[in-house]
Amino acid sequence: MSIELYRDDNHVCLMFTNLIEEDGQAIQANQFLIVDNGTGAIIDPGGNIAFNELFMGMSRYFPPNKLSYLIASHADPDIIASLDRWMTSTRAQLVISRIWERFAPHFTKVGKTENRVIGVPDAGARLPLGRSELHILPAHFLHAEGNFHFYDPISRILFTGDLGVSLMTGAEAEKPVTDLGPHIALMKGFHQRYMVSNKILRMWVQMARQLRIDMIVPQHGAPIMGAKAIADLLSWLEELPCGIDLFEQSNYQLPTASIDPVSRQIRL
Repeated sequence: MSIELYRDDNHVCLMFTNLIEEDGQAIQANQFLIVDNGTGAIIDPGGNIAFNELFMGMSRYFPPNKLSYLIASHADPDIIASLDRWMTSTRAQLVISRIWERFAPHFTKVGKTENRVIGVPDAGARLPLGRSELHILPAHFLHAEGNFHFYDPISRILFTGDLGVSLMTGAEAEKPVTDLGPHIALMKGFHQRYMVSNKILRMWVQMARQLRIDMIVPQHGAPIMGAKAIADLLSWLEELPCGIDLFEQSNYQLPTASIDPVSRQIRL
C-alpha cells in the first residue's frame, strides 16, 4: 500500500508499507519514494520479499528505469537485501555510508555495483535531487556503525531508519501518530535494545532540534507527526537509557542453555 506523505506540483514523498505478507517470519518495514521535478530516489528499498510489490507499486507513480538513487540508512538486510535486483532493473546509484561501501556488493552479483556506489563520509552531505536536495545527516550507532538519516527540506520530513521505530503491524503502521504518550510502549523495548547509548541519543537530539520537522518517519511502524508529538519524541529519546547503559557483567557469561534443533527450542 502507498501512502502520500507530501505532494505539491513538483515534489512528492510516498511511503510504501505492508508490502510483505504478515506471516510472522519477517518484520514489518516501510519503503519510501521521493520525486522532485522528475528525479526520483528510493530510501531503504528493503529485502527481496518486498521487491516485486515495491517495484510494481512505484511504477504507478514514477518509471523505475529513471530512478537516480537507492539511498540506504545502513546495510541491514531489511534495508538493502534486494540490492542485486535494483542494480539489474534500474540505472540507480547506491548512496550509503563509506563504512558499508565495500560490504554492499555482497548483496549483488560480481560487478553490479561497479562505479555505482556513492560512499558518504561520516559527517554526511547534501545530495542533489531534481531542483532540491536531501540532507544526509549523521546518525551513527543508531543503530549501525555507519548510519544516516535523511531530511527533505521541501516536505520537512525526517526519515530516521531505525530511530523512532514502533513494533506495529497492518493498518496500525499506516496512520500517523499525533499523541506520543500511548505510543511509547510500542517503542521502548526496541530502542533500549537497538540504540547503542543515551550519549549518542543526546547528541542526535541536539542536532535534530536545529531542523524544522513536520514529520518523523521511521523504517518500521507509524510516522510521528505534529509539533507536540515530535517534541515529545525528542525529549523522550534525550532521557532514554539504552544499549550499553543497561548491560552488566551478567550479560557476558558462558552459556548454559542448549538448542534443540528438532523443535528449535531453547532448553535451560
